[in-house]
Amino acid sequence: MKPLSIKEVTNAVGGRVASKGSAKVITGVSTDSRTIQAGDLFIPLVGENFDGHDYIMQAAEKGAVAILTHNLNRTLPQGVHTIVTGNTLKALQDLAAWYLRSLPIPIIAVTGSTGKTTTKDLISLVLSKRYKVLKTQGNFNNEIGLPMTLFQLEAHHEIGVLEMGMSGFGEISRLAAIAPPKAVVFTNIGVSHIENLGSRDNIWKAKSEVLEQLQSDCTVLLNVDNDILHREGKAMIDNSTPYKLLRYGTENEADYRAENIQLLGEAGIKYDLVAEGEIWPIYLKVPGRHNVLNSLAAIATGRAFGVEMADIQEALPSYIGGNMRLDIFSVPGFDDVKIIDDAYNASPDSVQAALKILEDMKGSRKIAILGDMLELGEYTNEAHQLIGKSVAECGVNVLITVGKAGIWTTEAAIKSGMDDKALFHKTSNGEIINWLEENLQQGDRVLVKGSRGLKMEEIVSHLRQGRDLS
Repeated sequence: MKPLSIKEVTNAVGGRVASKGSAKVITGVSTDSRTIQAGDLFIPLVGENFDGHDYIMQAAEKGAVAILTHNLNRTLPQGVHTIVTGNTLKALQDLAAWYLRSLPIPIIAVTGSTGKTTTKDLISLVLSKRYKVLKTQGNFNNEIGLPMTLFQLEAHHEIGVLEMGMSGFGEISRLAAIAPPKAVVFTNIGVSHIENLGSRDNIWKAKSEVLEQLQSDCTVLLNVDNDILHREGKAMIDNSTPYKLLRYGTENEADYRAENIQLLGEAGIKYDLVAEGEIWPIYLKVPGRHNVLNSLAAIATGRAFGVEMADIQEALPSYIGGNMRLDIFSVPGFDDVKIIDDAYNASPDSVQAALKILEDMKGSRKIAILGDMLELGEYTNEAHQLIGKSVAECGVNVLITVGKAGIWTTEAAIKSGMDDKALFHKTSNGEIINWLEENLQQGDRVLVKGSRGLKMEEIVSHLRQGRDLS
């Protein structure tokens, strides 16, 4: 972060200085008193179960040179600038928006029900062939995380790739107002957060709030293999939207189209890219048909920002995936047992994609360990039955479920032809670990996947250690 004067901070947040400190500038921003660095501005936030104002003194002791506050009924540190504002969360967002304007670089927003993080990473990888790129780290894609990402901007950055997530109406609108995008990538519209929004059409409405900030020279990139995005892309063309539209997918009307797709299991993917009147061979080392679409989004974005196709072809094979996202590893103590760690989260689309990867892997036995998919509301029963059917169709030999909705997955798998002796419902991750210790065999291929609330990484962590399994 470039240094900001106290006056700049005060003006950016519409605040007033209640007491002056000795520092001339701030050199960083933090909302967590535990991670304060000398020279930081501390912004205390208020949540359901915490109030950051309780930690103002600790922040000052650790080196914060200024604090924002909307609560003066606290003991305030001496020698530290105190800036009063109406709401510290809004001040955080206002400061981030002002900071971005002071370092004007194009922003690419990535949103959708699934695939945001992988697509963001692939886009960043491609753009890095030509630009110095800032990208969202981890899951910093919300009303706090996105502003904090912007404070990582330095003078050398030339472009930003920001993931924008949401769980309800209005959230994407606020994020896009903080960081108005030059381009927007829509990965898909599925059923994640349907519990809050009620329908996929409402999910599209919430996601498409990002379009409110687009100017006529902006670009929208749509996955036309998704039914809702296919429909909306056609509507954009029919209505002659002012911004440029690029469509990607396997459908004929896609501007960036994949043909002759070869799924190579854990060895990755090959396909022919048909675009701009030519054909280019594309290779990725990560598995999964869904990554064809993710990579197409990266290719289309890269081309929209002038990256040469040869550079894109060179960049894509270097992508290795993220933590708890389709990470395939061998279990210590076995010559031939492999785990697909996809424990980060789960939705119907992402579970089906992971099951297809398990199906494509060569091994003597396919085991699917599936936790509940959360936040599906009235769609919960239907979604879990859909997964049970997919488990059977993908040739899974053993299904282990955990969570309240697993019974529906199990019932559907049996109806679809699986032997009930090959299905197990467990009440905890510990029970699953015990089952693996007693039953894991050479040649097994194991998928571990579930929503964040199930903490399936506990199972993966045990498998990585390999103890008590041989």
